[in-house]
Amino acid sequence: MLVISPHPDDCILGAAGTMMRFVKAGGEVTVLTVAIQQPSLYPEELFHCIIEEAKNAHAMIGVKESIFLNKPALSLGQMPHIELNQYIEDCVEKGCPTIALIPFFDRHIDHRACFDSAMVACRPIGRGRGIDLVAAYEVLSSTYYNAPHLEPNFTPNWIVDISDSIDTKIEALKCFSSQIDEIPHRRSAEAVKALALFRGSQAGVAFGEGYHILRMQAPPETFIDPSRIVRDFGKT
Repeated sequence: MLVISPHPDDCILGAAGTMMRFVKAGGEVTVLTVAIQQPSLYPEELFHCIIEEAKNAHAMIGVKESIFLNKPALSLGQMPHIELNQYIEDCVEKGCPTIALIPFFDRHIDHRACFDSAMVACRPIGRGRGIDLVAAYEVLSSTYYNAPHLEPNFTPNWIVDISDSIDTKIEALKCFSSQIDEIPHRRSAEAVKALALFRGSQAGVAFGEGYHILRMQAPPETFIDPSRIVRDFGKT
C-alpha cells in the first residue's frame, strides 16, 4: 500500500485505521509525505518537530517505509507539475503497490497538487497496471472547505471498518502535538473520532474511514465470503 500524504498528519487523519488493518492482515505500507512546514513561513524548529512526530505516528501504526520529500508547505502549486509527477511515479516504480490512497481534491492547494500528480502516477500503464485500487481519503478540515456545488463534495463510496484500531488511530494522531488542539478545534481527537463514528454508521459498523474509489480493478470473486460457500463433493 502506498499512501500519499501532502503533509505529515494528513494520512493519519484520513487513513490510519485502514493502514493498520492492512498491516495486521500481512500487508506492507509506505507513506510518502510531500510537504512540511518550513522557514520562512514557519519556525525552523517546527520543521524538525513535525518530522519526529510523523516518525512516531508511523511507528505506532506499523508503517514499513516513511519517505519525506521535504517540500515547503503551501508551495506545491508553484512546483512544476511534471516534477511532482516524477516523485510519485518513482515511488510507484520502486514499491509496486497494489493499493494507492491519495488525498481528496479539496480546498488546500497542496492537496490538489498531490491529487493531480497521484492520478497521473497511478494510471494503469507501466507499474501503475499493478495498482488494483486507487481511492481518495478525506482530511479534516480541508476537505470541507470546498465551495458547495461549485467544487466536488466528498461523498464516500467505500467505508473501511476501523473499529479495532480507532483507539490506536487517536493515539497516533496525538503524536502531532504541534498540529492538533482541543475541541472545538476541527482537528481535535474528539472531532476525528466523531467523524469515524459517523462514517461507521454509514456502513453499519462502530467506526469507519471513508474513501471515494477512483479506480478499482478487482475480479468479482474477490468479494466471495468463503464462509457462505457450501460444497457437497458427494453429489454430481
